[in-house]
Amino acid sequence: METISVSAHFDGERILLDEPIKLEPDTKLIVTILPKYNGEREAWLALSAGRLEQAYGAEEEEYPLGSIKEANPEYEGR
Repeated sequence: METISVSAHFDGERILLDEPIKLEPDTKLIVTILPKYNGEREAWLALSAGRLEQAYGAEEEEYPLGSIKEANPEYEGR
């Protein structure tokens, strides 16, 4: 099996995966415990969001559909 990351949560008794994954017995796992609140992480997320707004703001150039190399069949448009 390839290495993947899957979100999970602790329900007070056990760790539950947030999406169904087939695992064979004795599959090795790494569990990372994340804090409920991480002020530094929140600051980085806010900074990232601000920079994305600047990069893709109202002044951003629109790209022509011809520049798309592979269309997304699930895209519904605006």
